[in-house]
Formats: sequence, structure tokens, C-alpha cells
Amino acid sequence: MEEAILRLLEWVTDLGYFGIALGLMLEIIPSEIVLAYGGYMVLLGKIDFVGAVIAGVVGGTIAQLFLYWLGSYGGRPFLEKYGKFLFINKHHLDVSEQWFEKYGTGVIFGARFIPVVRHAISIPAGIAKMSVWKFMIYTTAAMIPWTIFFLYLGVELGSNWMYIKEVARPYLIPIMCFAFCMAIVYILVKKFKRPKLN
Repeated sequence: MEEAILRLLEWVTDLGYFGIALGLMLEIIPSEIVLAYGGYMVLLGKIDFVGAVIAGVVGGTIAQLFLYWLGSYGGRPFLEKYGKFLFINKHHLDVSEQWFEKYGTGVIFGARFIPVVRHAISIPAGIAKMSVWKFMIYTTAAMIPWTIFFLYLGVELGSNWMYIKEVARPYLIPIMCFAFCMAIVYILVKKFKRPKLN
């Protein structure tokens, strides 16, 4: 890991719970790395696990809410022009829009566990004017297991937290498959649900 990134990570997480929330809100460093280091801080006794979970969920949800509002008020043209500053390119937008159009609002939960569309999926939700409350519920529901998972791995890895991506990779594939299946089930239930008779 580059020294500059490590120093930034240490500075952010040294702020405690606020630092974890801030790290996930800014997403300059991938959330899984911030959370893994947060887990290491839990192991050292500097922060509490429950507090770290709350901070991670709050920070991650606010970050996605920000992207939602950018989609809602800025639209696709704005994001194609300035998305690079948020580490979101045209390909990310294309894929996330295709997913949202194909699978509907239920994909907001499942897509949180899938690379490429994980962050960008918030943008078409904003463009489509999806209910902000429903968006926040789906996003928060996905952020809870994501945060717990990487904090737990950070605790288990201890001083080897920097290897989080290698350690997490075997677990992420089944998690992605499960999330995708849940999204499909949601779509099928919604599609075949019979309207109530008056």
C-alpha cells in the first residue's frame, strides 16, 4: 500500500467513529479498506465494534444519498462531465442504468455487493426520482452486513488488515450471488404479484 494512502487512512481512522463515517462518505479510499482498518482499531481497543458499525452504516448511506441527489438534480450530463472526480466513469453509469431499468428499485439492495455498479447504482435511482425513503431503507439494509463483514475481517486480520481484499475475495463471490438471487426473487414477486380485487 502506498505510503500516502496509508497516512491518509491512519489520519481518518484516528478520528474515531467520525473518521470511519468520513472515510466512507468521501470514498477516496475503498470502503472495505477503511472498514478493515477500523476493525484493527477495534482490536486495539481504540473504538467499540458496535459504534464502528453505526459509523460505517451512517457514512456509507450518506455517501450514496449524495450520489442520489446528484442524479436527481444534476442528471446524466452533469455526471458524465464531472463524475470522474467521484471515480465514476461513463461505463459505470451505463451499467448501473441498465441494471436499474431492467431490475427496478429492488436492485438498490443487491447491487451494493457487486463491483462496478455498487456505487453508481445510486445515480439512476436519483435520475428516476425513486422515493428517497425507499432508497435509504434499501441502502441502509445493504450497508449493515457490508460494514459488519469488513469490520469483522479487520478484527480477525489484526495487523495484517492491509490484505483485506485478498482475504475477502473468496467470500464476496457467494455474497454477490446471494444478493443477485435476492434481487431476482424481488423482481419475480413484484412481477407476478396479483393486484388486489376491489
